[in-house]
Amino acid sequence: MSNFKVLLLGGIASGMMLLSACSSNGKLTESGLDPARFDSTINGKKVQLVTLTNGKGMEVCLTNYGGRVVSLCVPDRNGKPTDVVLGYDNLRQYADTIHSPSDFGASVGRYANRIQRARLTVAGKSYQLRPNDNGNCLHGGGNTGWIHQVYSIENQNDSSVTFSLTAPNGENGFPGTVKATATYTVTAQNTLDIVFKATTDQETVINMTNHSYFNLNGDPSKVGTDEVLYINADKFTPSDKLYIPTGEIRDVTGTPMDFRKPHAIAETIKDTTYDQIANATGYDHNWCLNTFKGGNGDDTKVAASLYSPKTGIFMEVYTNEPGIQIYTGNFQGTGVVCKHGIQYPKHVSVCFESQKYPDSPTKYTAKTPGWEHSNPYIKPGQEYYSHLAYHFSNK
Repeated sequence: MSNFKVLLLGGIASGMMLLSACSSNGKLTESGLDPARFDSTINGKKVQLVTLTNGKGMEVCLTNYGGRVVSLCVPDRNGKPTDVVLGYDNLRQYADTIHSPSDFGASVGRYANRIQRARLTVAGKSYQLRPNDNGNCLHGGGNTGWIHQVYSIENQNDSSVTFSLTAPNGENGFPGTVKATATYTVTAQNTLDIVFKATTDQETVINMTNHSYFNLNGDPSKVGTDEVLYINADKFTPSDKLYIPTGEIRDVTGTPMDFRKPHAIAETIKDTTYDQIANATGYDHNWCLNTFKGGNGDDTKVAASLYSPKTGIFMEVYTNEPGIQIYTGNFQGTGVVCKHGIQYPKHVSVCFESQKYPDSPTKYTAKTPGWEHSNPYIKPGQEYYSHLAYHFSNK
């Protein structure tokens, strides 16, 4: 097997080298991925494709580069294996933050979503984070966040794997050395079960999530707004034009944000008479889940769901978190060639990001009403725990 070396430009940490395999043994995954295209080394750390199965038609392929879900195959109503997540079919594109930037399928940390003005206060001390989104800090800041780090692989078997990393004190401005894990398990019930854990040596903020882009139609070359969305939430957090919550907790009644009765996304996504739709050119908002009451989240109750009338694939989302960010691929349509040569159009997919509310460090510290149960802070001796599950069936 021959190898080549590529020096990645800008956005990747200085001096990072990528060694990637050029040839294959010819054995592909059910989703059509060639594991050899992920068999590489970044900054001296081995990167590879991990395949999980359950013997009941479900296959999940992941890479420890960013702890990402690369493909997720489940049977449609006719038993046909269908890949229902967006992504690339090679490591080079995931690592190239200039020509193919993405958070496809990533284990996001140390703080998912946005922190206003990239400023953080911890234990009375102010920290300047690395801004990377209109002056705000998004998904941990810059191109050196966890979505671009190589996780170690632990406890791997046919149906489960744990990715782990240690994030140093001062990383992108955040305080505290954090040890984090993301455990992905494919269950016998066709569920992708995800558990995030973290500890720290000094007080900091943690908010981890998975950032898979779902299209249940089986054809991501076309928009996915015919899919039927349900969100178990009476309220959401409106945001400004830079996607920062205003601090208001708004009732969804009578607005395009009401998905308590499942309906096709297409019915409301183009209602630009509503400022929140106009600002985001679609949905990119946090809903306050009804499954979270009195400071506790009930991860046995459905937080959200998505259904494809075309394939019959039905996905239910469960979490213990207070909020869920629903994002409808508003920034897709860039012309970048992705898995299997497909260029994804705008509004091709839906993300379900379980989370503390966006900008929780700012709002919680300011004691903003409604944010009291969205505490992002963790101290030494405490363990951060977040649970997210995607369950698949047919109907």
